[in-house]
Amino acid sequence: MDDTNFIEQTCAFVQQKLKDAEGGHDWWHIHRVWTNAKKIAANENADLLVVELAALLHDIADSKFHNGDEEIGPKTAAVYLESIGVDDATVNHVEQIIKHMSFKSGFDGHKFYSIEMGIVQDADRLDAIGAIGIARCFTYGGFKNREIYNPEIPVNLNMTKEEYKNSTAPTINHFYEKLLLLKDKMNTNAGKQLAQQRHDFMLTYLGQFYFECGG
Repeated sequence: MDDTNFIEQTCAFVQQKLKDAEGGHDWWHIHRVWTNAKKIAANENADLLVVELAALLHDIADSKFHNGDEEIGPKTAAVYLESIGVDDATVNHVEQIIKHMSFKSGFDGHKFYSIEMGIVQDADRLDAIGAIGIARCFTYGGFKNREIYNPEIPVNLNMTKEEYKNSTAPTINHFYEKLLLLKDKMNTNAGKQLAQQRHDFMLTYLGQFYFECGG
């Protein structure tokens, strides 16, 4: 089977697997990350098959929706790729990317990196910021029944990994605890350039938000 068939099969698999997913982690999130990953990869010397497969499968079983299990996503991706005949080296590379690319994995220090991971990570982070990032942030906050804003609950910029995973803070706090930090964590030049405009839009949004809250 050639690379095009692997990608086509994987698209169909992911669409079926995520057909009932929460709105911020559904097929259209995957599609945007996949699209941005290909755009960023055009400027890098990277294995495009690894990039595309990792982008398509990166949220196939997100730990947030599986009782915090950080192994189920990489394992699900690996089992699937093996089942359609992808070679072992590619399967292992994709599995490692999915295992280490999330924001919370950064609490563990950098245990794995490749340019392919940098590309997919940047593409995923781009979808967490800007107008779409704002929409996704409030969608997930509503899904978890969190307050939108509570000035009596302070932002925590020194969370441990467990505190981050178990946080129930208002959605606005998440902008400061993650989203506004992402611009400076981008890996590629293209990712950095794309992130800046989205970052600036979030700052404009927050200014308007606080204005409407009375200052």
